[in-house]
Amino acid sequence: MPNLGFTEIMILLVVALLVFGAKRLPEMGASMGKGIREFKRSLTETQDAVMKGDDTTPNRMLDEGNTVDRAPTTSGEPKRLSQ
Repeated sequence: MPNLGFTEIMILLVVALLVFGAKRLPEMGASMGKGIREFKRSLTETQDAVMKGDDTTPNRMLDEGNTVDRAPTTSGEPKRLSQ
């Protein structure tokens, strides 16, 4: 994918201005900024909780309809968010 230059960015901004209007464009930018900040905040909180490893709920798993307490695994390595 080629990089966007100054001209291409200006054309995109003009098209967006024509499509959405001068009043709606700043509102959309502000709402997108809020959404990105909220996403980053929740991602950071999730990473902190995973790295910290202190769950407020007991570590449980379901075994054939019965709830069984399971000891937390502590291998000394941080947990991964995805595998």
